[in-house]
Amino acid sequence: MQIFGRFDTKFDDEFLVEQYLYINENDELITTNDLELKLKKKRKHVVGTIFLFNPFMSPVGYNNNTKLTEQGYEFKNQFDELNFNDISNLFYQATKNNYKGKLIEVKYLFNLNEANIEDTIVIDKFAVDIDLYNSNQLTMFDKDLNYHDPLNMPISGKWVFMGVGHKYDPQHKGIKKYVKNIALHAQKLGKEVIYIYDKNHNIEDCIEHSYFLAPTSPGKAKDTRAYAFKGAFMGNPPKRTRLE
Repeated sequence: MQIFGRFDTKFDDEFLVEQYLYINENDELITTNDLELKLKKKRKHVVGTIFLFNPFMSPVGYNNNTKLTEQGYEFKNQFDELNFNDISNLFYQATKNNYKGKLIEVKYLFNLNEANIEDTIVIDKFAVDIDLYNSNQLTMFDKDLNYHDPLNMPISGKWVFMGVGHKYDPQHKGIKKYVKNIALHAQKLGKEVIYIYDKNHNIEDCIEHSYFLAPTSPGKAKDTRAYAFKGAFMGNPPKRTRLE
């Protein structure tokens, strides 16, 4: 598997605004030019979209220890091949058998390329921004680079795997609605909405409650979540999977 992404920056913030996984045919390798050619025929090559919370990635030749700008990275509005991380390895294990020769788009609720934003005041700023998104007021983070228009956004492929997580602070009602609207928009576009669920909500209620378990989790749930994610992708297309 190869990972490709396109970065952008504004006001010292760095964003991963576009990302694709390519599941290689055996020993095949593709270039960024090959990727661009495939993206000209998205309907043929992009099978689906995985939604996660936010990215923390780096191009090959760079790392996540400091901001890309501080490492001399030049934002040229072009695709770069990206380094693997833990979730990339999980994606590879899940898709390597049934998705060869295909692209999977990876989208994020928030494109800010930064670690552990769920545990910082950044998420509170996002919550405020979501309330401002459809107004004429300025948001703290760039509207186009960090957020999606959940009622009009383009979504590639025939299915959407929602792996954005399920824990929302009570004051973050806007974020919860943002997640729900993305899932509903995907359904409106005719996409199959896929997710991991557990005994806390039945399979029909997860979209209403924005309850989509993330593929990775620390602690005791780590192996169970990873196993469920792999199970979801045992077929093509993937299927909703209950966490046991």
